[in-house]
Amino acid sequence: MIRWSALLLVACHGAPPVVVSDASTPPVAVVDDASAVDAKHVPTEPVAPEGMIWVPPGTFTMGADQGGEEDERPAHEVTLAGFFLDRTPVTNEAYAACVQAGACATLGSRDPKYAPRLHPVNTTSWDEAKAYCTWRGARLPREAEYERAMRGDDKRTYAWGNDPPTAERAAFGRSLKTGSTDDVGTHPAGRGPYGHDDLAGNVWEWAEDEYDPYAYRRATANRGVPGTCAEIMQAQDELRSRGLQGFTGSNPIPYVCERVLRGGAFNYDAYGLRATNRVHHPAQFRLVMAGFRCASSGS
Repeated sequence: MIRWSALLLVACHGAPPVVVSDASTPPVAVVDDASAVDAKHVPTEPVAPEGMIWVPPGTFTMGADQGGEEDERPAHEVTLAGFFLDRTPVTNEAYAACVQAGACATLGSRDPKYAPRLHPVNTTSWDEAKAYCTWRGARLPREAEYERAMRGDDKRTYAWGNDPPTAERAAFGRSLKTGSTDDVGTHPAGRGPYGHDDLAGNVWEWAEDEYDPYAYRRATANRGVPGTCAEIMQAQDELRSRGLQGFTGSNPIPYVCERVLRGGAFNYDAYGLRATNRVHHPAQFRLVMAGFRCASSGS
């Protein structure tokens, strides 16, 4: 057998060089094309369902130590898995398709000013919102997911950053009697850190969670998980017995487990659009200032 005592380099017409150190050893190709790297080892973002945007997994700061209401405190770190979230609130047109399919309830008589096809659907109860998302193979977002989509990784005050709300960024500060919502997606200056529209203003949005005034003090706070309904009722009883205020905004302290809404609405004041703001209402309420969007887990 002939053995080579020297290295032989071959390179013809731009072909990748082949290095041979021993005739008994197979030649080793030198790969200089990045596209040839095994794709399965390159992390990729999941393919988003139509109309949704991916929110990556991570740890973010939820709540605040100053300002707002007592139920927004303390600021704490929450770690979430990645998830998809609708780019905009669900529109009248989209909800009508669910009604036509027989999967959603009709909403009855509504003020025509809220009825344009691309305005966010409003006056849906929590159960009706949930039924729509289920029809789509999705779900309502958790409260922590909604705040994650608004705040990103930089602890911003509002969905778009720290600058105060303006008419270009959100629909807010309008009279409940004479004002109305806008077409979704018409305030691109107010987009959130991942590209979602109308996270602040236009309509309050139902979340999956029950409202827990002590949610941020629970052992499960680092996962964004509130207490059970029994624990929530106990907390509400304590608030009443101690005469504590500021945990439920200007609303009376509930005697039932209510549902969370997030984001602010067209009739709300500018500061109320802050990413940490929490409000709540009974699940059966149909409010002209309340709508929703859907979420989906990343797997």
